[in-house]
Amino acid sequence: MSKFNYKVILHIIGILLLFNGGLMLLATLASWLMKDGVTFEMTLSAFMVMIFGGFMMLISRNHEAQIQKREGYLIVTLGWILMTLTGMTPFILTDSIQDLPSVFFETMSGYTATGSTILNDIESLPAGILFWRSMTHWIGGMGIIVLAIAILPLLGIGGMQLFTAEAPGPNSDKLHPRITDTAKRLWLIYVSFTFAETLLLYLAGMTLFDALNHAMSTMASGGFSTKNASLAHWNHLPWVHYIIIVFMFLAGSNFVLSYFAFTGKIKKVFQDDEFLTFAKFIFVFSIIVFAVLVTQVDLTHDSFDHPQVWGKIESSLRHSFFQVLAIVTTTGFVTADYTAWTPFMTIFFFGLMFLGGSAGSTSGGIKVVRHLLMIKSGFLEFKRALHPNAIIQSRYNGKVVSKEIIGNILGFFILYMISFIIGSLVFGLMGLDFENAIGVAASSLGNVGPAIGDFGPASNFSELPALGKYWSSFLMLMGRLELFTVLILFTPFFWKKN
Repeated sequence: MSKFNYKVILHIIGILLLFNGGLMLLATLASWLMKDGVTFEMTLSAFMVMIFGGFMMLISRNHEAQIQKREGYLIVTLGWILMTLTGMTPFILTDSIQDLPSVFFETMSGYTATGSTILNDIESLPAGILFWRSMTHWIGGMGIIVLAIAILPLLGIGGMQLFTAEAPGPNSDKLHPRITDTAKRLWLIYVSFTFAETLLLYLAGMTLFDALNHAMSTMASGGFSTKNASLAHWNHLPWVHYIIIVFMFLAGSNFVLSYFAFTGKIKKVFQDDEFLTFAKFIFVFSIIVFAVLVTQVDLTHDSFDHPQVWGKIESSLRHSFFQVLAIVTTTGFVTADYTAWTPFMTIFFFGLMFLGGSAGSTSGGIKVVRHLLMIKSGFLEFKRALHPNAIIQSRYNGKVVSKEIIGNILGFFILYMISFIIGSLVFGLMGLDFENAIGVAASSLGNVGPAIGDFGPASNFSELPALGKYWSSFLMLMGRLELFTVLILFTPFFWKKN
C-alpha cells in the first residue's frame, strides 16, 4: 500500500490552481477597465491556469477524503510552488519580465509576500500586470493566515499551537468544521480590512487603482508598490503614511485577535502577551529611530524627496514608525533610505529583520511569540541554576507552556539561524560581498523585502545573478512556510514507508 494519498494531494492543489486562475480574472478586469492593451493575454493566462487546475481535479476525482500529516506537508509546499509557477503566466505572456529566473523571483516574492523586486521601471508596466503583482501578495497573505491558524498546528508546527482557543484537537471529525469556520471568519476580516484601507487611501489622495494595490500589499505584509519610489512617492501626503502605519500594525498582529475585537471581546486583545510585546517593541524601536533621526540625520539629504509638510519633528516621527513597522511586520514598504541614516541605523534595521510580526498574522520572520518564549526560557534557566529543586515553568497568557513547545521553538530558532548562515554562504559563493550576502539572506528568509548594501531600500534585486534569484526564492519559500514544512521534504524518513 502506498504511503501517500496522491489523489487527494492532486485534488487539493487542483482546487488551489482553479482559485488562482479565478482571481487572475480580477486582474484581467483591471486590465480591461484601465485599457492597458494586455487584456487578451491576461484572459488567456487565467483560463490556462483554470483549465490546468480543473484537469488536476478531474483526474483525481475518485480520491479518499483523508489527509495524513505527510500529505499535509506535501500539499502546503507543492501548493505554493505550483501557485507560483502558474502565477508566472501573465508576466510571460505579456512579456513584462524578460528572463525566466527574474519571472520566477518576482512571482515567488509575490506569493510569499516578500516584496523584493527585480523591476527597474515599475510604472511602465501595464495596469493589469501591476494589479496581478499585488494580487499575488493578497493571495499569499490570505493563504498564510489560513495555514498558520488552521493547518500548521495540525502538522505540529507553527506558533499557533500556543493559541489554544483556536488550535483544534487531533480528532479528525472535530477538525473539519473548526478549520472551515475559522478560515471563513479570517477571510472575512482580511477582505474587510482590505476594502477599508482602500477607501481611506483613496480619501487621503491616492487614485482608486493605487489605493487598492497598496491595500492588498499592506494586508498581506507584502510590499509591492505601483510606483518606482514605493510609498516615498507620497511623502508629500502624510495621511497616506499614517493610514498604512495603522494597517501594517493590524496585518502584523494576530488575525484571531482582530476577530475577537470585532466580536466585542476587546479584553482578550489586551490580555494577549504576544500582542502587548509586539506593541511595546514597535513603540520602543520607533522612539530609538526617532531620537537618531532628530539628532543625527538630515532627511533632506536622502535618496528620496522629503517635503516635511508638517515640520521636521513630525516627519522624523512618521518615518520612524513607518520604517520600523515596515521591517518588523516584514511589509517592506519604503518611505526613506534607512541605510543612509548612519551606520548604527543600518545595523539596527538589519537586526529588526529577524524579529517578525505575530503568529497568525501575514508577517514573515521568526515571530514575536517565539522571541518572547525564548527570552522567558532564558531567564528561567537563571532561576533553575539558583534553585535546582524548584519546579519552574514558562507561562504564556497565564497558561503553562509545555516543554515540547519550548523545544519546538528552540529547534525552529536553531534551524532559522543555520538556514540564514547557509543562505549567506551560498550568496558569498555567487560573488556577493559580506554585507550584500547577509542582507539578501536575511531579507529573503524573513520575507522582508528591502535588504542592506547594494540591495537596500533605494535599489532592487535586479543585480542578483540568475542562480541567486532561484536561491533567494527558495529562502523566501522556506521562511514563509515556517521552515519545517519545506525542510522535512528533504529528510529520508519522510519518504520511507512505516
